[in-house]
Amino acid sequence: MLKIAMIGAGSLEFTRRLMMDILSVEEFQDTEFRLMDKNPDNLSFIAGLCRNMITENSLPATVFETMDQREALTGADYVICTIRVGGLSAYEKDITIPLKYNVDQCVGDTIGPGGVFYALRTIPALLDIAEDMREVAPQALLLNYANPMAMNTWALRRAGGISVIGLCHGVQGGSRLIAKALGVPEKELSITAAGINHQTWYIQVDHQGEDMIPNLYETFQSHPEIVEKEPCRMDVLKRFGYFSTETNGHLSEYLPWYRKRPEELDRWIDQSDWIGGITAGYLEDCKAKDGAYRRKAASRKITLGDRTDEHASYIIEALETGRTYRGHLNVGNNGYIMNLPGGSTVELPCYVDQTGIHPVTIGNLPLPCAATCRSSINVQEMAVEAALRGDKEMVKLAVLHDPLTAAVCNTEEVWQMCDEMFEAHAAWLPQFNGENRKWNDIRQPDAGVFTNRYKQEINAFEV
Repeated sequence: MLKIAMIGAGSLEFTRRLMMDILSVEEFQDTEFRLMDKNPDNLSFIAGLCRNMITENSLPATVFETMDQREALTGADYVICTIRVGGLSAYEKDITIPLKYNVDQCVGDTIGPGGVFYALRTIPALLDIAEDMREVAPQALLLNYANPMAMNTWALRRAGGISVIGLCHGVQGGSRLIAKALGVPEKELSITAAGINHQTWYIQVDHQGEDMIPNLYETFQSHPEIVEKEPCRMDVLKRFGYFSTETNGHLSEYLPWYRKRPEELDRWIDQSDWIGGITAGYLEDCKAKDGAYRRKAASRKITLGDRTDEHASYIIEALETGRTYRGHLNVGNNGYIMNLPGGSTVELPCYVDQTGIHPVTIGNLPLPCAATCRSSINVQEMAVEAALRGDKEMVKLAVLHDPLTAAVCNTEEVWQMCDEMFEAHAAWLPQFNGENRKWNDIRQPDAGVFTNRYKQEINAFEV
């Protein structure tokens, strides 16, 4: 019987969805799920929905709920993390304060001022999870869904002392869009994507042995419903020659070219929703759903076998059964992408089997893709260093080097904006508030990513 801790389990949809994915594997139908969240109302509500789902599908699985993180983690085989530190209240400040300084974000969860302060809030919470795991679940693997993915997992690799993998569904979403544009079943495509989370690039797209990349831009032009919603994404494809995993709303805010002039926003942004890049779009989407989402979640039935393409269940299945899984995962760059900095978090194909998680060596990314990724990695590296050291000046330097912020702000404006954000987020930033919370490096990225239960055997083999 597997024991899986789900930290941040108050997510009204994601928790059930991931749970049913796991229960869709026959060997895991008696899994014990430990649900933990700091919001007692959401926790109780989602735990009830999960129990109903298990009963409706006649499964022997069990659900245990707790607000005690250590209790949830004790003896766990796997830990799934979906936390959002500060909730919508903090998230709103990530968007509205930078907007006062003309930094126009749609999502704000990856880099930019919003992404940096999101990381500053989240990294202490993740390192608390890691500390508990080292003591009460030392062999567990942390499957992290919490954004900003690159910075969070980078900090965990440096100071967490646990096995961790970062998971996102951007590659799957983009693959479906490519298949739709080509008019072929997705399963017929052979795809390799590589880069950094939310800036990953499809560097290989083959269909029945034919390279689809050279004609991909022209192929998309025959689908006006896609082109009209994602003009920035199409412009990058046209100029770079490679398609990005991320939708217009995400991609446009990582670059210095598309959101810096208000009079040009309509050219690069589809104003219908956040996917098209509307200002504060994802925040407004979250706020609009917040009130009615409980009713919607309660009425939605999730049945056994309705398995999604989220990575978590497939990784666990491969590690436990040996059935090999190939997925695009987030790992430390130990030479896998040669023209991106070592130690940074990269997203690329990995093979998973009963011995562990094995990243694929890509070599070099195409130069324009690598250049764009390196600009973001500079921000990520400084933000991680600042989060671990409690260094406010380094935070400001990280934001100063953000491509979009640099396109619209001078240095004094960056310092003022960050000071305002520090004040607004003070309740969630213990490492900057005199609590003397600093974290030392515990280990550097491994040559591969392995669960601890197999690591001793593999290290002996390598020697």
